[in-house]
Amino acid sequence: MELTIQYRCIYLALIFIFGAVASQAAARTLQDSSMHERHEEWMARYGRVYKDVKEKEMRYKIFEENVERIDSFNRVPGKPYKLGINQFADLTNEEFKTSRNRFKGHMCSAQAGPFRYENVSAAPSSTDWRKKGAVTAIKDQGQCGSCWAFSAVAAVEGVTQLATGKLISLSEQELVDCDTKGEDQGCQGGLMDDAFKFIEQNQGLTTGANYPYEGSDGTCNTEKEANHAAKIKGYEDVPTNNEAALMKAVAKQPVAVAIDAGDLSFSSIQVAFLQDLVALN
Repeated sequence: MELTIQYRCIYLALIFIFGAVASQAAARTLQDSSMHERHEEWMARYGRVYKDVKEKEMRYKIFEENVERIDSFNRVPGKPYKLGINQFADLTNEEFKTSRNRFKGHMCSAQAGPFRYENVSAAPSSTDWRKKGAVTAIKDQGQCGSCWAFSAVAAVEGVTQLATGKLISLSEQELVDCDTKGEDQGCQGGLMDDAFKFIEQNQGLTTGANYPYEGSDGTCNTEKEANHAAKIKGYEDVPTNNEAALMKAVAKQPVAVAIDAGDLSFSSIQVAFLQDLVALN
């Protein structure tokens, strides 16, 4: 079955940290201890080991600054979400962005031509494609800047399920390894639209089980690449800066979305808030 994909560029990377953030209960446990105790507990929880005392002292200072910022944020009443002490707590914001924000948003172009859902009369106030069986389990891109591949694959998984009734986990690693002749450059970043072009021209994409994710750049396995599990016949941009159009698109099918994850708070947002975002995939 051939399918059509839609997506919206918002100029930075969607970071797939949904499965990795700490639970609120774990965060509360850390908040009950002194800062040094919290750091030691945090290191044990996430298996963090430093090469020497100097590195540990440097990371402790970063951890302390991040935790104080998190505590300060959580003390303010009325916030729609909470921040948590997760495995990124000893990274600076620049380190977090460098290792994960690789969406090439500056390469996005405006939508050309008509928008296929323009005449949709009314869109629901919310749509959760998880409840409709069109979203696979949470995935983690790790240290590789492959967010563009995860976003593109999630959209293809969703529309494949709508067309065939089968939810298949597809291969991000195939895009990382094989889609390298244009803007997409594996862990160094890419674009969802170029990923869609690759899938279309390649006549499909294989499964994650056949071509599993490694979290690093590799050599394209052409034998695995040729074993297609899903196909698309094209993609389309949702009109820029048009929330009504985005709502119409999301009401009709899962879409690929990139959001700005460079803010300090984003690396610490709790699961309850992020689960609202995953419905867009």
